[in-house]
Amino acid sequence: MPDETLTQRPMAPNPAEAEAQLKAQADAASEASDSKEFAPMPKPPEGFDPREEIMDRVVAAIKTCYDPEIPVDIWELGLIYRVDMDGQRNVEIDMTLTSPMCPVAGELPEQVRQAVLGVEDVNEVKIELVWEPPWHQGMMSEEARLQLDMF
Repeated sequence: MPDETLTQRPMAPNPAEAEAQLKAQADAASEASDSKEFAPMPKPPEGFDPREEIMDRVVAAIKTCYDPEIPVDIWELGLIYRVDMDGQRNVEIDMTLTSPMCPVAGELPEQVRQAVLGVEDVNEVKIELVWEPPWHQGMMSEEARLQLDMF
């Protein structure tokens, strides 16, 4: 005699019931994700100015630029007189050259501008080539003097 226990297959719900079940599951998932609480963003330390971090990157970019005749970057040479940044992250740089007759007078300021434009979060860069005060070896950093054996 055959086994009297019948295996019953679950019946598929009709389309309206299936749609109602899917909507209920989606609503439950949405409510669960809405109820998650995230930790608040940490507050920056008091006195923190994000522009300082950007300025550090600007100086690092300037340090990638070299006077081709001197194996020291232009920052350490003392060729950069001023670096300012406004609230829109536009940078202004006053720089000079070792001499008004410098052969890279047309190229070096553009090289600096391109290097600083490559810094993330910087919008515009304006370079002003200035001659006052005239550059002299005393403007070099101690690091530059050591590199050039001029101490």
